[in-house]
Amino acid sequence: MADEAELETGANGAPEAQPTTPGAKLRAAREAQGLSIQDVATRTRIAVRQLEAVERDDYAALPGIPYAVGFARAYARAVDLDEVTIAAEVRHGVHASDLGANRYETFEPVDPARVPPRRLAWVVAVIVDLLIAGYTLWRTQLLTPPTGEEIAQEEAAPAAARPAGAAPVAPAAQPVVFTAIDDVWLRIVDETGERLKDGTLKKGESFTLPEGAKGPTILTGRPQALSVTVGGKPIAPLGAADRTIADVPVSAEALLARGTTAPAAAVPPAATPAARPAQRRPAPVGTPTLESPVPAAAPTAPTTPAPSAGQAGSAG
Repeated sequence: MADEAELETGANGAPEAQPTTPGAKLRAAREAQGLSIQDVATRTRIAVRQLEAVERDDYAALPGIPYAVGFARAYARAVDLDEVTIAAEVRHGVHASDLGANRYETFEPVDPARVPPRRLAWVVAVIVDLLIAGYTLWRTQLLTPPTGEEIAQEEAAPAAARPAGAAPVAPAAQPVVFTAIDDVWLRIVDETGERLKDGTLKKGESFTLPEGAKGPTILTGRPQALSVTVGGKPIAPLGAADRTIADVPVSAEALLARGTTAPAAAVPPAATPAARPAQRRPAPVGTPTLESPVPAAAPTAPTTPAPSAGQAGSAG
């Protein structure tokens, strides 16, 4: 009896075997915390069957090496174990197994619970294919030379876009002259930003645009104070009175496209006042004047001629 009691005491006092594999360590930590395998699955968002495979060190039942290591790291975090040590042990165990020899992979996801779903991968693949197809189509159209019909349409488009009655584009050799009707500030620059004219143009002064100026534009606050001519032809006003204009093209072609103005109609001479009648002196009474008709004489009664002296004696 004493021997049996001694044997039982020795059996109960023997230390329990410490887990040596990473799966056994994880299972022991879970049981020590009183957690079920479902509790760990809820914490890590990993399927129960995959967690059970990790506990059994059955790496062949897992999708691959990255998932085996990732699942073990997540499991270790859930039960408060050193995830780096567990991951290293799992990696060593995988490489020593048949899975490491046949299915070696270099990629390891940080957290398998965050691996994008397969549906998202398909969507990304479709988007990439569409982008590649669109780029290929664009390159094909860019490198394809235009047909004769397309060239003819492009050449006919500017003529069709020109409004009826618009002046044809004149060669750029025609001089463009700006004349100040009144003192006016202006700035003319070309397409490179170089200032061709910047300052005040006094009344009566003129500025001729340099030949060969490319894309010149004007900025001024009083367009009505400028008279613009191209080859001597007056151009329509550049803008409304006292309204600032900016970036208005002033090349010969652009100005002629605005249209020319008709020369000012000749002002008829002012009607001279009617000549005042010359004052005439009063004519003597009874003298008819040339301006007034001679008044008709009033009829008089017939008179008897006076008797001569002889006749008078005979009568006596």
